[in-house]
Amino acid sequence: MAATSRDSRPEQHASGPTTGRLMQIGEAAERVGLSIRTIRHYEEAGLIVPSARSEGGFRLYTEPDLDRLAVVKRMKPLGFALDEMRGLLAVLDALDTATGAERAALLDRLGMFHAAATTRVTALRDQLDMAEGFADTLRDKLDHHRGPTG
Repeated sequence: MAATSRDSRPEQHASGPTTGRLMQIGEAAERVGLSIRTIRHYEEAGLIVPSARSEGGFRLYTEPDLDRLAVVKRMKPLGFALDEMRGLLAVLDALDTATGAERAALLDRLGMFHAAATTRVTALRDQLDMAEGFADTLRDKLDHHRGPTG
C-alpha cells in the first residue's frame, strides 16, 4: 500500500532508508502505551504529526514518530505544559542539524529542560515519600485497633 508523506512524496509501506516501516495509529498506540485518543489529541496540539497518510487517509507513523510520542509521554507525569513539550521537541529536532552558536544555544535550552525535569522528579519523590508515610500511618492504626490476630 502506498502512502503520501507530509511533503507529498510517496513513501513505501514496507521500509525506506529514512522512514522505516509505517504503522497505523492503533499499532503506534500499542507500541508507545498511549491511547489512540491521546495520540490524536497530541496531533491536534501540534506535538506529533504522522509522517504519512495512507491512500485511505489513515495516519501512518514511523519509529521517529514513536520516539516523539515517547518523549511527550515521559514529560506528562512531570507536569510539563503542551507549550513546554512543543519547546523541547523543537530543541531536539533542531539539534540534529544545528552548528556553532545555534547548537550552543540549543544545548543551553536542553540543559534548562533537564534541570526542570530533575526538579520535578525530586518533587514527585518527596510527594511519594509523604504518601508512603501516610499509608504506613494508616497501616499502623489498623494494626493497633485490630489487636493481635493470633
